[in-house]
Amino acid sequence: MAVYTLTVNGVRRTVDVSPDTPLLWVLRDTLGLTGTKYGCGIGACSACAVHVEGAPTRSCRTTIASAAGKRVTTIEGLSPGKVNVLQQAWIDEEVPQCGYCQSGQIMAAAALLATTPAPTDAEIDGALSSHICRCGTYERIRRAIHRAADGTRTGAGR
Repeated sequence: MAVYTLTVNGVRRTVDVSPDTPLLWVLRDTLGLTGTKYGCGIGACSACAVHVEGAPTRSCRTTIASAAGKRVTTIEGLSPGKVNVLQQAWIDEEVPQCGYCQSGQIMAAAALLATTPAPTDAEIDGALSSHICRCGTYERIRRAIHRAADGTRTGAGR
């Protein structure tokens, strides 16, 4: 066991865990942030995506030792205390069916919109290419991202 400090959703947190503990389990089991989902455990589906220093990262394949000292944002920290424009677009477009992959999809979409405020379908597909939606809601995901981009540019939903 070792002590690690990282900033999660803007709050400095200290955990005492094994260095090889996946960030996913630190977030879910140690810190109680269960919005980040376990999907496959091998980094193939991206259901566990969070932002580490602003970049989408598979938390099942990221150890606490490699995340120590860094800023981590989970789905809970994307827009604390309110639904943001991206989450509202997901609701408006009725994206989720089972909903399991959605937190990872939303985290990837948020990172895309942070760097590309008006993405094309090809840019959306590229940014979310590693995310598997077992229900196949990819068209609705694209529409939701376009809706959020429009809302972000017009200031709606803030």
